[in-house]
Amino acid sequence: MTDIIFAAPELYQLDPNPMHAKLVAAADREGLLDVAYRTLDTPVGSLLLAATKQGLVKVAFDRQDHDAVLAELASLISPRILRAPARLDPVVRQLDEYFTGGRHTFDVPLDFRLARGFRLSVLEHLPEISYGHTESYAQVAAAAGSPKAVRAVGTACALNPLPVVVPCHRVVRSDGSYGQYAGGEEAKRLLLTMEAA
Repeated sequence: MTDIIFAAPELYQLDPNPMHAKLVAAADREGLLDVAYRTLDTPVGSLLLAATKQGLVKVAFDRQDHDAVLAELASLISPRILRAPARLDPVVRQLDEYFTGGRHTFDVPLDFRLARGFRLSVLEHLPEISYGHTESYAQVAAAAGSPKAVRAVGTACALNPLPVVVPCHRVVRSDGSYGQYAGGEEAKRLLLTMEAA
């Protein structure tokens, strides 16, 4: 069995090269790659994408500090985390289609282990908000089974581990204003404007 240690932060920054590709292949073959990640340049900035064997587990905006996000994933899920772009190719393909207007829903396996309880109920409802439409925080609270939990819906959206793919950007204030967004107000505006076109 190959001895490979993944917890070292410097592994997060490796550039693709033949040695790195061999490391990824060996880790995957040995069942030692618990979290694969890559970045993707999009109209809303660089997105960090991370996946477990169960599915996409994290999407993070550049402003969320990708290094900090990777450290958090290493702490919460596993220190065996490595840049392994191929595992995320289906997600990248669908995001590219989404950003060019050719995709309105995502069809990739999702790993919701970073959300529980009411937050998970909110996240499970969000894909039901159709492309090009919005719901208020109050409407989402009612749909998630707790009509009075409007603030909790705001927290669930703010802590959504899978923004864009699980469309918390489609949740707005009752007066139609955007409200907060992990990617920033400009990213939320861009996504909603793109979907409304």
